[in-house]
Amino acid sequence: MRSKSSVGRPAPQTTPKSSRLLALALLSTLCAFGQRPTPATWTLTPSSPRVAPGSTFTAELKLKLQEPWHMYSLTTPKPGPTGGPTTTTVKLAESPAIAKFDIWTPKPVRHFDPNFNLDTETYSGEKTFVVQVELAKDAPAGPLELTAQMRYQLCTEKECLPPKKVTAIAKVEVAANAAATKSDIPAGLVKFEPAATAPTPAAATPAGQAPAGGQKQDLGSFLLLAFGFGLAAIFTPCVFPMIPITMSFFLNQQGGGGRRQALTQAIVFCLGIVVLFTGIGFGLSAALGPFAVVQLGSNPWVNGLICLVFFAFGLSLLGAFEITLPTGLLTKLNIASNQGGIVGTLLMGLTFSLASFACIGPFMGTLLAASVGGDKMQPILGMLAFSSALSSPFFLLALFPSFLKKMPRSGGWMARVKIVLGFLVMAALLKYLSNVDQVLQLGLLTRERFLALWVVLFALPGLYLLGFLRMEGIRADEDVTPSRLLVGIALLGFALSLIPGMNGGRLGELEAYIPAPPEGSASSSTGTTSSKWMKNDFDGAIAKAKAENKKVLVAFTGYACTNCHWMKANMFPRPEIAEALGNFVLVELYTDGTDAASEQNQQRQDNLFKTVAIPYYAIFDAEQQPKGSYAGLTKDPQEFLKFLNSSSSGS
Repeated sequence: MRSKSSVGRPAPQTTPKSSRLLALALLSTLCAFGQRPTPATWTLTPSSPRVAPGSTFTAELKLKLQEPWHMYSLTTPKPGPTGGPTTTTVKLAESPAIAKFDIWTPKPVRHFDPNFNLDTETYSGEKTFVVQVELAKDAPAGPLELTAQMRYQLCTEKECLPPKKVTAIAKVEVAANAAATKSDIPAGLVKFEPAATAPTPAAATPAGQAPAGGQKQDLGSFLLLAFGFGLAAIFTPCVFPMIPITMSFFLNQQGGGGRRQALTQAIVFCLGIVVLFTGIGFGLSAALGPFAVVQLGSNPWVNGLICLVFFAFGLSLLGAFEITLPTGLLTKLNIASNQGGIVGTLLMGLTFSLASFACIGPFMGTLLAASVGGDKMQPILGMLAFSSALSSPFFLLALFPSFLKKMPRSGGWMARVKIVLGFLVMAALLKYLSNVDQVLQLGLLTRERFLALWVVLFALPGLYLLGFLRMEGIRADEDVTPSRLLVGIALLGFALSLIPGMNGGRLGELEAYIPAPPEGSASSSTGTTSSKWMKNDFDGAIAKAKAENKKVLVAFTGYACTNCHWMKANMFPRPEIAEALGNFVLVELYTDGTDAASEQNQQRQDNLFKTVAIPYYAIFDAEQQPKGSYAGLTKDPQEFLKFLNSSSSGS
């Protein structure tokens, strides 16, 4: 409420004099802020004031930083999703007189940065960069302005300034009669490559190694598995009886097309199957995205969901219930497929695939679950291989219709295939359940319990095929055929071969898929160096390396990493490898756990080597400088031994 004295009083007007005073005060305030000392100053000085067209010369770019500020190097990795410092960039402004230029940088200092909670590369004090300039042969005579453009971020141990862009300008005279200029680079400078990351002076990743932890080596076997699943799905009760019915429909088509028309319809029918399943794989790939593959493959929630899917499909294969799709959807597709023509045949393939989901679903779910943690294209390629195998009988029988009469009849053998696969799916479930247990460090599904369950799950289908376990598909008075006998013996033999692993024995290739023995146990120390590995203690390993005058071998590994387990169980115990490992202080840095140590280990690996793929092996000296790295799994001991020996000499 206004006072009476103010009622009707005109608002005060600003006089010209007061306006000038207000503007002066505002300008003074801005000047006060503008006069804040700049922590970094840049100067650009050419090596010669006169240069000839087509010649190469250098210009010193000097940086002077006030204490206690530091600037991040040009090879600092760009900030990721979790944040990070701003990478410094240095370049020359474009000019038609400049053909190309190179930047030579001093060696940065690597240390732990509390601002970003990771290792960084920094400059402080006074540093000299060199810009090596090559002029165009047709550079016009006259003055040439060189403009160095820098973008950088400055920090202290307690604070950071926002990224800043600055320029440093120098002039040279372009003259045809200019004396020859020197373009020598001072010792100690390193040529900056735009695609370079933190350098590893010694051994780099060997040629042919997959930077994503052996995924390239596994893709072929994965696609073979997918194709095998597609072939196995053919012999299920939902699919196999439909093959002669569908082919008879194609071959009996009228209209003068004969065999050619039947072949065309079979190809289109197969495309319907391939398009559906490849589309499912594409959808999964799009949902996963190109990032966080390692984290997703070891995520306990993802692995827990896979366990539930496997459990449901396993019970379905064992006959507990049937997985079906809504009948309304199938009815609409069936009506649409009756339209005939190319579209109708394509829809017939889609309808066939969906109607067979009760039997195909367990194979498809198992395959998609296995693709988690692989390359982003793996779900698509896996579904393509699976659907190609599933649709192959229709294409082959369209080419050779006479084989239709020689196909085996449907019968109890299809039910037996489904029952055996149900047990195998249950066994696969344990692998993903073990991932959950190991990542969360629960210790519930130990090696002994895991193998005991595997012994049971592989022995039961063997007993079933031999007639000792009564389930669907085998009558009580039915004789054991030679094929059932051989498969049953193989399953029982495999189950019995797992028992030594429960008592400390090594299981070779299977070690990649089962929990490792506990550290310090007889099985973990016999013939191996695993008892010497430190865990999640990089600083402790460096301190020990200084005391023992050794280098440090770091294994970036994971609790749920199959290739990591294989390397530790099968590569490290080899006598020549174990002897070479004795020259190092050994430390394992787990990157896929849910604790703070795993997050810090992952940041360290990403910052130093610009990858989070595991397994990844790196050698450090006692000053924490990387001396070599090796990515992925290898089954060649000489190749891995060469990596160890290439950086083990010296202290």
